[in-house]
Amino acid sequence: MLHKEQVIKHISNSFQLAILLEVSAPKPGNITRTANFRNTRYEHFLASAVAVEPGLAIAAKRGIMVYEKVIGLNELFLGEVMRDSVMNIMSWQHGGNTLLGSVLLLFPLAAAAGMTLSEKEKFSIQQLRKNLRSIVRSTTSVDAVAVYETIEIFKPSGLAGKAPILDVTDPESKNKILKDNVSLFEIFKISASYDAISREWVENYPITFELGLPYFNKQLSETGNLNIAITHTFLKVLSLVPDTLIARKANLKKAQEVSDEAKKILNLGGLTTSIGREELSKFDNDLRSQNNRYNPGTTADIIAAIIALTILDGYRP
Repeated sequence: MLHKEQVIKHISNSFQLAILLEVSAPKPGNITRTANFRNTRYEHFLASAVAVEPGLAIAAKRGIMVYEKVIGLNELFLGEVMRDSVMNIMSWQHGGNTLLGSVLLLFPLAAAAGMTLSEKEKFSIQQLRKNLRSIVRSTTSVDAVAVYETIEIFKPSGLAGKAPILDVTDPESKNKILKDNVSLFEIFKISASYDAISREWVENYPITFELGLPYFNKQLSETGNLNIAITHTFLKVLSLVPDTLIARKANLKKAQEVSDEAKKILNLGGLTTSIGREELSKFDNDLRSQNNRYNPGTTADIIAAIIALTILDGYRP
């Protein structure tokens, strides 16, 4: 069995690699090795991946501490770890919001991985998911406030006025959260109807574990090509789950149209056929129109979580 420090490093490096592989694949409408946005570029994501690793290590370490009963589940304080990591990300690059969605998804997974690898000599996806459920349901109002502060640092698009209560842009929300003892899990229940990352938290990551992970592994096996597997998994998730970042920035109708196009391209063979590649290129150009208004960024964040689990389970590029 790995030594404790080796477990921590194994988890943080696995997740860091997942971020790097996700951003490097040719996913339509996103920043890649060959495509940038006006103010955010590929190198900003590389710098962010470096900056986020220490925070992932802390999350993994605290997961181990829960297993060892040094701390309780409600003492993980993942909110503050995420907030501090985002501050570190911002200090290492000038591209703005690079990894907010990935941070929100990956840090509970890192803590769950710490618990899981401490419990078993062989990594278990099923046990990790069980631990993950316990972790997210044990969050506190302090975690919620810290995540609000995290969002304030990154200032993501399309959030203003979306929440029926405790809106993240309302300066009074944090005081109400603490006064009423509203946990981060309960906050994500509120936003789950219009945000896929919140929905993953509330429903124990069904897109990640049940849709994306088996499809990604199948694509790796069938194509033998990591970039094809990542891009096709991106298209598969997008085809079945309209991207909530697009829905917030544009509208749900546009998000559904994007999903329909992703399904069409997959049915044409995606990156494995000439017509699929041609249609994918057109799709990419359409998503980048209007100053990248139709960027499927939430889907990309979920793909990073899927890759992270595959690496934890033993995959090596």
